[in-house]
Amino acid sequence: MCGIVGYLGQKSPVPLIVDSLRTLEYRGYDSAGVAYLDDESLLHVYKASGKLLNLEGILPNELRLPTLPAESVNGHRNIGIGHIRWATHGAATNVNAHPHTGSRQEIALVHNGIIENFYELRQELQAKGHQFVSETDTESVVQLLEHLAETETDFSKVILKALQKLQGAYALTVISKKFPNHLYAARHQAPLVVGVGKDQNGNDEYIVASDAVAIVNHTNRLIYLKDGEIVEISPAGLRIMNLQGEQVEPVIETISTDPLTIDKKGYKHFMLKEIYEQPDVVRNSLTGRLQSIHQPIWILGDTPEQEGRFDAHLSAINRIVIIGCGTSYNAGLVGKYFIEELVQLPVEVEAAGEFRYRNPFISDRDLVITMSQSGETADTLAALRLSHQKGAKVLTLTNREDSSMAREADFVMPVRAGVEVSVAATKSFTAQITALYLLGLSLAEKRQTLAPEQLESLKAELLKMPARIESVLHNTEPLQVLARKYGQARDVLFIARGVNFPVALEGALKLKEISYIHAEGYSGSELKHGPIAMLDSNVPVVSVLTKGPVFEKMISNCQEAKAREARLIGITNTPVPNELRDTFEDILEIPESVEHFSPMLTTIPLQLLAYYMAEYLGKDVDQPRNLAKSVTVE
Repeated sequence: MCGIVGYLGQKSPVPLIVDSLRTLEYRGYDSAGVAYLDDESLLHVYKASGKLLNLEGILPNELRLPTLPAESVNGHRNIGIGHIRWATHGAATNVNAHPHTGSRQEIALVHNGIIENFYELRQELQAKGHQFVSETDTESVVQLLEHLAETETDFSKVILKALQKLQGAYALTVISKKFPNHLYAARHQAPLVVGVGKDQNGNDEYIVASDAVAIVNHTNRLIYLKDGEIVEISPAGLRIMNLQGEQVEPVIETISTDPLTIDKKGYKHFMLKEIYEQPDVVRNSLTGRLQSIHQPIWILGDTPEQEGRFDAHLSAINRIVIIGCGTSYNAGLVGKYFIEELVQLPVEVEAAGEFRYRNPFISDRDLVITMSQSGETADTLAALRLSHQKGAKVLTLTNREDSSMAREADFVMPVRAGVEVSVAATKSFTAQITALYLLGLSLAEKRQTLAPEQLESLKAELLKMPARIESVLHNTEPLQVLARKYGQARDVLFIARGVNFPVALEGALKLKEISYIHAEGYSGSELKHGPIAMLDSNVPVVSVLTKGPVFEKMISNCQEAKAREARLIGITNTPVPNELRDTFEDILEIPESVEHFSPMLTTIPLQLLAYYMAEYLGKDVDQPRNLAKSVTVE
């Protein structure tokens, strides 16, 4: 989940690398570091635990200025690498921070991923005299490179031999003082992109990064490295080879930079901005897909041929399997309720990390839907590949069309949420459930499981949802009051039933992620099967009550909690009868909607409640401890 950057060109490398790392801080913020070669080919390394700001604070002034120096006296280009860390092996300390160097301080390396056989490599290299200083798996790679370089003069072959000994996942960027004109990078089961551009003087320059967001301010011409590929960059240009040593022809793609813009737009935190963007996110997701209530839904929105191929597959499926992690898993559960009821087609929702390590029954009559905001979630990407091996077609719902999952899926449905910077997913959840609503309506349309007038009514309701979300966002003062009132709670329960049960799970996830308050989500029906033992006068219970067949059941569940002196907070889209209002200490009313689409509204107050509670407690809302945005390791 770490962010890595490498640069070779004419610019001063450290300011450029630090600026690029700033765009990758969502991938980790336990520590940061840079390494560069100076004009005498001496290797310099700076690193600091904590956030990127700590690294910037220890850099000499001359390394903070974004200057464009003249050609270096030795004729070689300016070169460096950088890293922002999410710790896997070893605590977040200066010693464990990247870049790592070998015993002779000749090679520097940054790494994203996990080396599974690092311990065996470490023992082998220590027996040969290499002195390790860190607790990381990464140091075993750079020590291995240094060892192999003792007898091999072609450094690309050194890297090739090293990679053939590694087990696990990696994206690596490497520099060596013996080869000061060369920048090397390689990937296996971890994303890596190479930007190919020119500076303002027309000189060639190259940027390697784990995400395109770190590159697009410099160039929009990108090479997406594939698994098992190694790139060697020098003043002579760029060449790619695979793990067999065979040359690979580079494929340069030109991408739009607009969706990658990162800006708080005046909000205190990215999370708050992203919550307020949700009405437009839903509008974007509907655009071109749901034109009017009288027209059929167009899911992919690419070409008639692509849409036709997708429709042909939909007509033949017997089952849908939705796979995701965290928030994406919760969104998948909303989709399950909706699609099963409308289409009468079985839908299973799987946690990606569990799916990939068993032998799931998947066939060519299944549609597998993989969901990931980043499109790089390691477990979900592995589940996609396993589904392909078993003959299923895969539809990926992702916020990043340039991601690994989007490239490997049979069909891609972009959720169009725009870049989501805050670790706590908000607008991507709403975008994902919107996409699943569209898919369910499209299936009902094609399979004729609903009468035309029912379909038109649901389409009309879905088109109204952006305005209804805006109305919830216009009245946040009661939620700020609730945050101050309940901010000192140690435990919070979230309960709901039916299609809003996943919203209870998501509400609890948001609160625990950013406030560190212990929170759990349950079906109201499960309350008396164990969780009710937790309840007393110190435990708030957030109850989502929506108009529908389980409304009265939820009221009964709330009364059960009240009988144990729990403090009830009701979030409802229908008036609570006066004689029942004293069950609740607080009630927040939201606009009425059909129950199918109510999660688009009920989730907003829970997102805001988590945000305001975390802010009240003084937590780092956008970068909570121990978490990273893009989970690219198992």
